[in-house]
Amino acid sequence: MKKIAIIGSGNIGLSLAKGLVKADFAKAGDITLTRRNIDHLKSFAEAGFVVSNNNKQAVTNADVVILAVLPQQLNAVLDEINSSIDSAKHLVISVISGVSCAAVREKLGDDVEVIRVMPNTAIAIGQSMTCMASDNASAENIAEVTKMFETVGSVVKINEDLMTSATALCACGIAFFLRAIRAASQGGVEIGFHADEALKMAVQTAKGAADLLLLHGTHPESEIDKVTSPKGCTIAGLNEMEHNGFSSSLIKGIKLSALKAGNLYVKEA
Repeated sequence: MKKIAIIGSGNIGLSLAKGLVKADFAKAGDITLTRRNIDHLKSFAEAGFVVSNNNKQAVTNADVVILAVLPQQLNAVLDEINSSIDSAKHLVISVISGVSCAAVREKLGDDVEVIRVMPNTAIAIGQSMTCMASDNASAENIAEVTKMFETVGSVVKINEDLMTSATALCACGIAFFLRAIRAASQGGVEIGFHADEALKMAVQTAKGAADLLLLHGTHPESEIDKVTSPKGCTIAGLNEMEHNGFSSSLIKGIKLSALKAGNLYVKEA
């Protein structure tokens, strides 16, 4: 069983750790979680995970190193663990927005295999849409990392030049769809429902819409056609939303988020 070090155990890292154990991909004792303040990891230590605030030691003891720190913390962490990385032993996985595989190798060495992965916060419930890319990893390691992240949702391999776009569509996208659900629930209150009723109805309706597409493999417009009738209330509501820029604003928001995602990490001169 390979030993795993998750460097920077925030929400994404901790959710992955729980998913790996739940799916029997790894044992808790084979996963080291690092964080500056290990008091935040007390419950994980009690569950059998190894916790540490020593990144160098965690890397030395691991076969797979998952970088899950904030973009602005990455350079310091890479400098810290550089001497502990062995290209013949370690596979490095980065879940950090806006950071290329090449940028990680610049710090850790050209021979180190790096796989870039972008999950979203639905990883917490095993429903992440995870995008993955690499420019030098072996097919064996790609397959291993795919299996790893399939424990917490769906995985798609893409070209690395699309990773910032994937961040906007899938990672930022969680917030966009949540805001749409929030708006729908507010509309529900305005037409007569209590807030808790309106939210429950909006959430389940959104879930049903997504499941229709996933289970039937259909296009959104074909499902919309089934709900709209001539001179009906659905098409009237849809057209009013479109007149006010519903689709356009969502598209523009995704484009801006992609632009921002590409500028989160600044390399040192």
